[in-house]
Amino acid sequence: MESQTRLDLYREMVLIRSFEEAILREYHADKTPVWDIGAGLIPGEMHLSAGQEPVAAGICASLTKDDAVTATHRPHHLAIAHGMDLNKLAAEIYGREGGLGHGRGGHMHLFDPATHFSCSGIIAEGYPPALGQAFSFKNAKSNSVVVAVTGEGAANQGAFHESLNLASLWKLPVVFVVEDNDWAISVPRAKSTSVSSNVERGAAYSMPSELVKDNSVEEIYHVAKSAIDRARSGGGPSLIEIHTLRLWGHFEGDAQGYRSDLETVTSRDPIPAYEVELRAREILDDQLVAKIKDEASAKVQKAIDFAKASPIPEPASALKYVFA
Repeated sequence: MESQTRLDLYREMVLIRSFEEAILREYHADKTPVWDIGAGLIPGEMHLSAGQEPVAAGICASLTKDDAVTATHRPHHLAIAHGMDLNKLAAEIYGREGGLGHGRGGHMHLFDPATHFSCSGIIAEGYPPALGQAFSFKNAKSNSVVVAVTGEGAANQGAFHESLNLASLWKLPVVFVVEDNDWAISVPRAKSTSVSSNVERGAAYSMPSELVKDNSVEEIYHVAKSAIDRARSGGGPSLIEIHTLRLWGHFEGDAQGYRSDLETVTSRDPIPAYEVELRAREILDDQLVAKIKDEASAKVQKAIDFAKASPIPEPASALKYVFA
């Protein structure tokens, strides 16, 4: 891998983490008590993806703005890595008119035609729409592809199996990604499913399937690039299962009493680990690390300022963007 590619992957992960750390801070501002989801500057629940940045950076590095991504209710890392406008993303999270959905959707329902991005709070919801987009791309004789991401907790849903079956039958240009952060909402996979790896399920639907075990952004990059290139050239669907890491709770306010790994989880943070690796390769030094983090902080602050300056929707306009 070229040094510039490694640097780009690191820069993307730092930007994602900077954004989510800011959202974490802003989400808890003025919330008394802390579990009151209706209080504070940011309304609603909040699901953050700290620790899962390698998935987004590694996969989206091989995508263009003409490719599509469908994500889960934990979508910020994928949205940012796929090139979503940071200002509009922040404004939507704040529930403001300047947001992607004019503040009506919130952080779990991000829809962006400019980058063909969508997500939902419904479990495994992103897989069926991904097939629709992939079918459209194929029918138009385009070389665009779709990456459909879901969590390991969603892999027992009917939508998961129906989508894999149909994508394989029609040889659609879609790459299915399962983000396995160990805990789903609060239950490890061993207690919820009889299959030890979703790679077995991909193989059962006659598609190449591969497991990335260690949350390595470079390994994810290589595996994803191969699958995306295959889909783009007409080879049909693939499945990638990535054993990643959720550093924080399932949602903000999650006490995480179910987790047995809390004492060691911070030591597995993928960003400091990758920084150490790039320093050893003499790609990063103190000056460049500071520069990248300062640039990310500036972009994020600009987005936060944009969101706060954007007006709150008037209650009388609640039905303005409702259509059928």
